[in-house]
Amino acid sequence: MAKFTAEEKIQSVLRYKYGKESMGEIAKGIGVHESNFSAWVQLYEHQGESAFIKSYTSYSTEFKMDVLNYINEMGTSYRETAAIFNISSHEMIRKWQLRFKQGGMDALETKKKGHLSMKKESKKTESKNNPVPTEGSVDALQAKVERLEMEIAYFKKVECFSSNAGKITNKIKAQVIFELKDQYEVVDLVKVTDIPRSTYYYWEKRFNQTDKYSKVKEAIKEIFHEHKGRYGYRRITKELSKRGFHHDPKTINRLMNEIGIICLVHMKKFRSYKGNVGKIAPNVLNRDFCAEKMYEKWVTDVTEFHLFGEKRYLSPVLDLCNGEILAYSVMKRPVYKLVGDMLDKAIECLQPGDQVILHSDQGWQYQMKQYQKTLEQHQITQSMSRKGNCLDNAVIENFCGLLKSELLYLQEFESIEHFEQELADYIHYYNHKRMKAKLKDLSPVEYRTQVLKVA
Repeated sequence: MAKFTAEEKIQSVLRYKYGKESMGEIAKGIGVHESNFSAWVQLYEHQGESAFIKSYTSYSTEFKMDVLNYINEMGTSYRETAAIFNISSHEMIRKWQLRFKQGGMDALETKKKGHLSMKKESKKTESKNNPVPTEGSVDALQAKVERLEMEIAYFKKVECFSSNAGKITNKIKAQVIFELKDQYEVVDLVKVTDIPRSTYYYWEKRFNQTDKYSKVKEAIKEIFHEHKGRYGYRRITKELSKRGFHHDPKTINRLMNEIGIICLVHMKKFRSYKGNVGKIAPNVLNRDFCAEKMYEKWVTDVTEFHLFGEKRYLSPVLDLCNGEILAYSVMKRPVYKLVGDMLDKAIECLQPGDQVILHSDQGWQYQMKQYQKTLEQHQITQSMSRKGNCLDNAVIENFCGLLKSELLYLQEFESIEHFEQELADYIHYYNHKRMKAKLKDLSPVEYRTQVLKVA
């Protein structure tokens, strides 16, 4: 590849910045690889024209460590980091990282020409002046006691710092060393914490700096605990925007990792097979889960909870327009009254002229004459899934799975009565507070009152 002067590089970058040519076209026209031209553009964006007028220099060990720690913290590429720190070649950074992994901080020191260093000689002299205490001597026992005291102090501090975070990060370890360095030597503390000395000094520099994300982190913690760990970084990002904090989701994900919090819900995927259409009622819904208005399409199911040696059965009915739970009933046994009470409550929501499709699986409750008669009296069309196919009733199946993931598997309960109260609280939370992406980041009730009412 031909060499380019600083002026030629600047002119080609300006063609790209202020012209209509693409990066690939310009790179091909001047005979340079597109990745190299992209590096020029990044250099110009971060450093301006001065980035191309370079004087040969040697980088200090501290500078190299700042660059490597920046990559670890921010996750930037070699090219991007070279542009940010105005380093002549991104390959140089890769070599620094390789040297650091192989030999630690000492491997980053610039080798000087001339006679060999006298460091080894000085270490021998120091060892003669400060001999290692003999095994079993008073000095050796005293040193062992001091180390044990240091370890106990470290574990007490680290437990205090990591109680809210949930995991012990290098930043937390550095905070502990920072707290204990007045009582013990940093050299000994880094051995106990098992982090490189350079990593500690990297964090020490930043402890005195003001954290520009401090308010955002507090807001993240509030949202996370308000929703009992059910929100991941995407929902937290949307909730933050409502509170005036506008950040990229990746930034929020990084901040959550720094704080040490992570969404506690892990969804499971279900697979099924195609079954036969029910004999009681056809599959009228036919997996068309979209509804333009309320009280047009409903879905229902029965789900079981087993706690404290007892069982509780929940029968909810969900409106497909906004995903709201319109009515539900909870009982100790899966008798018909469980479904009948739920149906009576749901019917109270109807207005004269409403024509509803109510979809369910082929459960025995939905095949009873009493259930079918109630539907006929209120002009409600019955629809049933094919046998053994949960996908035909996927929306309510999803709600039941979500309920168990965000409540049953996430919390501990003192009694069955406590569970029933938390169940009622969760359904209220689901209807009134839990945002849904397909509802324009509103809760079901907010969507019904703000969007559908206006429409």
